[in-house]
Amino acid sequence: MNTASTTRLTLAALLAGALAACGQAPVTPALASAMAPKPDVPREHLDAVVLGMGCFWGAERRMGALPGVIDVESGYANGEVPGTYSDVLNTERARKLGLTEKRNHAEVVKVVFDTRATTLAAVLAGFWENHDPTQGDRQGNDMGSNYRSAIYTHGDAQLRIAQATKTAFQTALAAEGYGTITTEIQPLTRYIAAEDYHQDYLVKNPDGYCGLGGTGVKFPAAALARLGAAVPAASAPSDANDARPTRLVGANLDATRQLVVFEAADCAFCAKFRAEISDGWQSPVPIVHTLDPREPDGWALEKPLFATPTIVLFESGKEVSRYTGYNGDKARFWQWLGFRLLTEEQRRIAFESGTERPFTGSHLDETRPGTFVDPITGAPLFRTDTKFESGTGWPSFFQPLPGAVTYHGDLSLAGVMTEVRSASSGIHLGHVFHDGPPPTGKRYCINGNVLKFVPDEDVATETSTAAEPVTGV
Repeated sequence: MNTASTTRLTLAALLAGALAACGQAPVTPALASAMAPKPDVPREHLDAVVLGMGCFWGAERRMGALPGVIDVESGYANGEVPGTYSDVLNTERARKLGLTEKRNHAEVVKVVFDTRATTLAAVLAGFWENHDPTQGDRQGNDMGSNYRSAIYTHGDAQLRIAQATKTAFQTALAAEGYGTITTEIQPLTRYIAAEDYHQDYLVKNPDGYCGLGGTGVKFPAAALARLGAAVPAASAPSDANDARPTRLVGANLDATRQLVVFEAADCAFCAKFRAEISDGWQSPVPIVHTLDPREPDGWALEKPLFATPTIVLFESGKEVSRYTGYNGDKARFWQWLGFRLLTEEQRRIAFESGTERPFTGSHLDETRPGTFVDPITGAPLFRTDTKFESGTGWPSFFQPLPGAVTYHGDLSLAGVMTEVRSASSGIHLGHVFHDGPPPTGKRYCINGNVLKFVPDEDVATETSTAAEPVTGV
């Protein structure tokens, strides 16, 4: 038997003892395979607590990263129904329809920690910081009593510490304008390990959904000291990491139109968004990243943030639209932004493969040196020196810039026409035909209304007068 299984068996024994002390019949957890070996810690140095933070996929990853935590297992706790994923979901649907009043399980994580390396109070500080405990029966976009915030304890000492940390964090939240904590704190009465495919879910599925987002409020270090639960020196956070991120200031941003990306420090989907979208940002809308969940000072969010990354579009200092989460669907993100930037006619062409009437679109007579770019992403598409007069009534080019477009349909000479889309945003541009001039013999017949023209002289001016871009924390 490996050390991970030994650890989980020991934990099962600890929890069974706690449940028996409460007069409950324990449910033996099914052992789930771990993704990595866990240290072999003597039983007398093991302790555990069961925590509800919304979807257990994200909670498992967040709590597993805390110093001194040696194992985290997803499960279901303190409900009155059978303990399977489908039972929990079906019970919640029945509750919403008024078909049952049975108490549903909470999605939870069983957090196992080494008492020589950390303390219960320090683990609970991580719990409070890594989700929003003021949302009642929800966490972010996940709504239902199964997503409630919860601390399920064993023994009077754990219960007292849980209540004390709640009091301390409530004070910190109130100071930042947050409401009352709704976290359910009570003895553990029933625990069932979740199905194997839920264990280490985000390790096995790096692009999997995680709707977890904290408030950005730090647990008071003084409260940890009062509880006698200071993090051991070897794992204590540095002052730089313990400081709250700097809040953005609205006066330093673009008042007309500004994108703000709200991130979390350990958010894999935030890193994915940066790598696939914002690192190569060319869109006309300025963008800034921040680790602070508050709106820029002097600006207004329509509602609280629920997950990271959340990309919010502000106009005149007010939120007008938001995009929550990012899983690699670039076309969907650009379509969201496009619906805010484009006119109704442009949207019809871009997203419904429409066609403007001949001789009615933009740029038909444009001959100045410059580049035609995607109106949403700002990515270059065509150069003026590849444009020619085709007499068709649409801007025509014999060649796009390398990698600028994608083709959809038959591109061979047998094909009458092939759809052309922007490679960066996926919007419909037009079609390519095989009746163009040398050197390619192709005619890219493009809707002028979904092109933006940037003269070379404007680029030169911008380059010579460019200021440092706004950067996030």
